[in-house]
Amino acid sequence: MNISQVIEILENYAPPALQESFDNSGLQVGDVSQKVKGILLCLDVTEEVLDEAMELDCNLIVSHHPLLFKPIKKLSGKTYIERCVIKACKNDVVVYAAHTNMDNAYGGVNYYLAEKLGLQNLRILSPKNDGLLKLVTFVPEAHAKTVRNALFNAGAGCIGNYDSCSFNVPGAGTFRAGEQAHPFVGNPNELHTEPEIRIETILPVYKKSAALRALLAVHPYEEPAYDFYPLANEWNRAGSGIIGELPYLEREEEFLQRLKTIFKLQSLKHSPLTGKEIREVALCGGSGAFLIPDAIAYGADIFITGEARYNDYFDVENRILLAVIGHYESEIITKELFYDVITKKMINFAVHFSTTNTNPVNYL
Repeated sequence: MNISQVIEILENYAPPALQESFDNSGLQVGDVSQKVKGILLCLDVTEEVLDEAMELDCNLIVSHHPLLFKPIKKLSGKTYIERCVIKACKNDVVVYAAHTNMDNAYGGVNYYLAEKLGLQNLRILSPKNDGLLKLVTFVPEAHAKTVRNALFNAGAGCIGNYDSCSFNVPGAGTFRAGEQAHPFVGNPNELHTEPEIRIETILPVYKKSAALRALLAVHPYEEPAYDFYPLANEWNRAGSGIIGELPYLEREEEFLQRLKTIFKLQSLKHSPLTGKEIREVALCGGSGAFLIPDAIAYGADIFITGEARYNDYFDVENRILLAVIGHYESEIITKELFYDVITKKMINFAVHFSTTNTNPVNYL
């Protein structure tokens, strides 16, 4: 198996199109056409992680945080990032990152955090907007099923936990083929009326090209008619943060202690206790404090994230309990997610967890 095939597995799960505009997920360094020998999973890429990969004979590193987050203009080895790039190139090690696309994906990082806490009835806290299209096309009645199935196989027709969703209306299409045309039905220079089905279905924006290729491949007409409409609907299968419910009410102090135990925290920062019991839990790994207003609007009892500013602890104003567990601590489970995604498709393959502690924050 080539490294490119491993990357394809990851990108089918967390499409790069889901990453935020500021991000640089994807291939960082290396030749993906080479055969994969072993895979090392990590949160951050450092020189120690690269050494670990080479010791384990791994030529692919999959990290959550991109090694190349900002552009570099030279490779002098002056910074750890430049030294990592040089070392990876010299030793034919490919470095790949799945960052905010893995955060935003359905079943991504925040879902894993929620499962650790035993949350139920999970929903995305801040669904993506402007992420959906409606496709409308017109097909002869006898070919409607074939066209629908092709669109569904290309990723169209998914709404929440349902797939193969479409709306179909019978009608009559008219057209007149020109002299140079080769019409599927009718004759050149003659007005023709054909019983047709209007098919409507929904798809993510990033699947537009795939859906169009599928449509054109099976549609019988020489010049199919189709329209793509942008939708203002929220896309509840992708977005930032998660909100869910505990199976039972829990006192604030007990929940914070459990949070500390589950994530093996040396310390846990939180805003003043509200005196309320906890049932609705909102969370976002990493730097998720921007979602505090969404958590409050949703009626969550607590919001958990990796980082927050000093003023965030004031701004919650007893409306919600804020718990900050550390950026590294909130996302280290990403390695487990990578492992599950890869090994479900690649059974009995050499996939390793990095044992290097890359957390730059230390506690005295």
